Amino acid sequence: MLSRFVLLICLLSIQLIPATAKTLSHQEALNAVMPPAGKIWHGTYVGKMVPHPKYGEVEVAPIRGITAYERAVNHKVGWITFNDDWFQTRRFPSKRTHAIRAHGAIPYVRLMMRSDPFQDHKEPLFTTRAIAAGKFDQDLQKWMRGAAKFGSPLLVEYGTEVNGDWFPWNGKWAGYRKGATLFAKAYRRIIRIARKNGASNIVWVFHVNHLDGPQKTWNRMENYYPGDRFIDWLGISIYSTMNPYESYKVPFRHVGKTIARLEKMAPEKPIILSEFGTDIRNPYEPAGPWARGALRDLINNRWPKIIGFNWWNERWPNGNNPKRATDLRVKASPALRRIFNRQLASPRIAP
Repeated sequence: MLSRFVLLICLLSIQLIPATAKTLSHQEALNAVMPPAGKIWHGTYVGKMVPHPKYGEVEVAPIRGITAYERAVNHKVGWITFNDDWFQTRRFPSKRTHAIRAHGAIPYVRLMMRSDPFQDHKEPLFTTRAIAAGKFDQDLQKWMRGAAKFGSPLLVEYGTEVNGDWFPWNGKWAGYRKGATLFAKAYRRIIRIARKNGASNIVWVFHVNHLDGPQKTWNRMENYYPGDRFIDWLGISIYSTMNPYESYKVPFRHVGKTIARLEKMAPEKPIILSEFGTDIRNPYEPAGPWARGALRDLINNRWPKIIGFNWWNERWPNGNNPKRATDLRVKASPALRRIFNRQLASPRIAP
């Protein structure tokens, strides 16, 4: 058995594990992705919109953007998040995961089984019903074999923000409460396929929005949970203002109510902030004070179950007017840069 220390050194000193190496046991993978005692992980998603011949634009996460982000915050990241969109390819993202490992970080893969990049509509192909019925078993088997061959730890989630009806795996699109049951069944099937195909190096994340959307009984986040035997970590998204003209604000400490629900649902599971952020140009919720309060709460261990957080460092358009674009990028805000530099200098931040 490799010790947690050895596994962390393998990841963070940019020493690549050969493709022929034996895949880690699940417990070894779990040990490797846990932060050192008394510390908390800091990760990010760095997104960029690029032209696409079919969909106009799609979102990508270039590895070079991570270097710019790290310069802006003056700290290395522990993990790097990216979308694995199945409308692009169903193959395991070997090139991307190897690049992240070479950067010295853990890949955090969002398994986005969807037919297009758009939200607020029913999925025509990769439905939870079809996944649960085994119609994509062959694709998933190949994907999991690729994950097993990768060898070192991966964070993987299916069903990002599942209790939000903007994504097609939400129950709204498959019979409401019955749809929630189908999601849990589909996620269990995905994980069983991973286990049968040697992908014991995957640490599985169940990722919810901090509020059920809509706030209906059928849509409670707890209804979607696949169970403790399948899920390793719990993840939460929380944002305040999402564009420069939105006046609705979300105090960061509202996340405490979500944490309490997740702790009751799965008391033994670690929790991460899979996504958090706020628009840097919104006059109703200045990004600097919001981020300062959030980082202080996280670093000062206000919620001991939280072992990591992931700033959503992205800009995207809202129509053709660039003044209405959403911007959460740290480097674009001098105030945010100063706050991140100061807060991430804490000895509580791993590595």
